[in-house]
Amino acid sequence: MAYSASGLTLIGGSSAQRMWIYTSADTIADINTEDYFLKAIGMINKNYVMFIVSSTGGTPAVSTAYCNQSDGTNIDIVNGVAVTATDSD
Repeated sequence: MAYSASGLTLIGGSSAQRMWIYTSADTIADINTEDYFLKAIGMINKNYVMFIVSSTGGTPAVSTAYCNQSDGTNIDIVNGVAVTATDSD
């Protein structure tokens, strides 16, 4: 699949640092591919933080990531760190 603007929401920050949430049926491996967010390059700057709710075989997966490249031509985010889902009760 591909980036969808409807899945990207600004959840906080300031002019110097912003935090986004992105929700997609795509896997985190697809989402962290260089230029996946190319259509949003004017909104996501280097070092902006992202919470990503993606899908792996229909099961939601949550990751934290940040943008490590946004130079006006290309954009990329780091691979992301999975937020584990432990529910022991």
